[in-house]
Amino acid sequence: MKSNYEKFRSVCSILEEHAFDKSKLIPILQATQEEYKYLPQEILAFISSALNISPAKVYGVATFYSHFSLTPKGKHIIRICDGTACHVKKSSTIIDALKKKLNLNGSETTTKDMLFTLETVACLGACGLAPAIVIDGKVYGQMTASKAVALIDNIC
Repeated sequence: MKSNYEKFRSVCSILEEHAFDKSKLIPILQATQEEYKYLPQEILAFISSALNISPAKVYGVATFYSHFSLTPKGKHIIRICDGTACHVKKSSTIIDALKKKLNLNGSETTTKDMLFTLETVACLGACGLAPAIVIDGKVYGQMTASKAVALIDNIC
């Protein structure tokens, strides 16, 4: 875990790279999320102050775009498509199998050990590969529940 000094030093570097330019809020938030895997509240407040932008505006941008997360994510991000093409080809069985494998209950999306985050998305843009999942940025198509679980087993 980073100390507060290290946390703010990292975000200061990001702000410096973007010349403290408030018009570059989105790239600043993207770089910040890349650094921390999510957007911590205290970092959002710091960015607001450093850029002389209202906290409401920074928070508004951070919550408007689905790419941003205000909650911590796991080391490995799994995105499973549940759009029309994937849903018709039984993506829900893959979702259920992954939730069971990762021991995620109810609305939980991140494992307790912070190793995995499972996100369901409306479309990955890989309809020809349906059902599709993305793990750490790599697309896997024509998935089945057993293939998806095997991919997770290979990571562990």
